[in-house]
Amino acid sequence: MLTQGYGLLFTLFVLSLIFAIKLLVIAWVVSPKAPNPLKDSTYESGMPLFGGAHIQFDVKFYLFSLLFILFDIESIFLFPWAVAFEKLGMLGLVEMLLFIGILTLGLVYAWRRRALEWH
Repeated sequence: MLTQGYGLLFTLFVLSLIFAIKLLVIAWVVSPKAPNPLKDSTYESGMPLFGGAHIQFDVKFYLFSLLFILFDIESIFLFPWAVAFEKLGMLGLVEMLLFIGILTLGLVYAWRRRALEWH
């Protein structure tokens, strides 16, 4: 009985693999083969190209985006906790307060290091 479930799972995996390979083959067959220099050129909002394609961004942008993702994921964990708050009881409250406390320490650290300022 248990092997029947694995058989269905294996069949689904094989069919998914065949479907993905078919899509790749169709895309390869339909795609244009001759390179077009106009289509391969860099496009910059209809303006003439200036500067190189590889520019270096300031580290502050990466840090700011990392902080955004961190606190965005915090909200992803907070919503299900808020829905199940009554069922979790006091232990769930203590765990979430600990979680929020650790993230607050990270926010205070970033604030003191002036990671949230743009100038």
